[in-house]
Amino acid sequence: QVQLVESGGGLVQPGGSLRLSCAVSGSIGVIYAMGWYRQAPGKQRELVATINSGSSTNYVDSVKGRFTISRDNAKKTVYLQMNTLKPEDTAVYYCNVHIPAPKVLNYWGQGTQVTVSS
Repeated sequence: QVQLVESGGGLVQPGGSLRLSCAVSGSIGVIYAMGWYRQAPGKQRELVATINSGSSTNYVDSVKGRFTISRDNAKKTVYLQMNTLKPEDTAVYYCNVHIPAPKVLNYWGQGTQVTVSS
């Protein structure tokens, strides 16, 4: 059974930094993408950043230059370094693992709250 456990959320002042981690347990193969999504109150869940098995990354425009996604394949862990945080970054952040083959599978973490406020 695959499980994703996020950590690192919390309350931070505008301009501050947080680092989110997501550790995966269970068998997920070797070819998979990992990502972070977020959902603010009253809004749809949106993609924040993804990183594929070749370490190519993709970011939503609003976080480019401020957030960095990385992964440690040996630990089956994905990270999101968030710098220069803004109040509009406030949301529940969800970790995702996407397995493209032989069958498309998506796994999600339970979410971790990030609140940016003075």
